[in-house]
Amino acid sequence: MALWILDTDHVSLLQRGHPVVISKVAAVKSNDIAVTVVTIVEQMYGRLDVIKKAKSKQELVKAYAFLSDTFSRLCQSNILDFNEAAFDTYNELLKQKIRIGTQDLRIAAIALSVNATVVTRNRKDFEKVTDLKIVDWSVI
Repeated sequence: MALWILDTDHVSLLQRGHPVVISKVAAVKSNDIAVTVVTIVEQMYGRLDVIKKAKSKQELVKAYAFLSDTFSRLCQSNILDFNEAAFDTYNELLKQKIRIGTQDLRIAAIALSVNATVVTRNRKDFEKVTDLKIVDWSVI
């Protein structure tokens, strides 16, 4: 069984209705697709930032609706925790001095700890992590 972890960029593409990503996700059993708790944090920060910046009634109502929808959808996902195994893997990656963002490194650590493939467009950063399997479902 293959386990596919959707990076935050692919979760965002799904939310925007990207047809290629939607078709590729639909072709995989739902139990074989997951998101990390790190992606949930990134999504929530993004939604809260939109709420904070809302200037009008319509913007605020829409921002809260988007937060609610995002929360509901993510709660229905298979969520992978940043557990002790991921933490240990993360510390090993830190020792390698890999120059990518903290959140991406944490997602990579979770993926490595469960032998999963990260589904992302961010090849530039994730390719720096040795032995990490990555794929981009946004292209045909």
